[in-house]
Amino acid sequence: QVHLVESGGGWVQPGGSLTLACTASGFTLDYYAVGWFRQAPGKGREGVSCINHSGDSIYYGDSVKGRFTISRDKNTVYLQMNDLAPEDSGVYYCATAARLTMAIINFGSWGQGTQVTVSS
Repeated sequence: QVHLVESGGGWVQPGGSLTLACTASGFTLDYYAVGWFRQAPGKGREGVSCINHSGDSIYYGDSVKGRFTISRDKNTVYLQMNDLAPEDSGVYYCATAARLTMAIINFGSWGQGTQVTVSS
């Protein structure tokens, strides 16, 4: 069965850090760009970051630049999140695309999401 699984979410205080992982099962990520998105309650899905298939081209949303780092290793894509703030809270999803993009319409396979809560 082909699917993506996100992990690493949880609760953290403001200023803290978390690392999310997106692991592919049943297929290889080698030929895909992988994006991270997040969705807060009552809001739309927001593009956070995307990395191309080779890892040499990366996009970050303005709200996370300088704080989040995306990387990939074998069949997993990571999102290192530093200096977290309450507005970073939400469900974080990963998804695959044929190329580097943050347009949701271009993403095919989606994971189930992992909850990130930033609060004191």
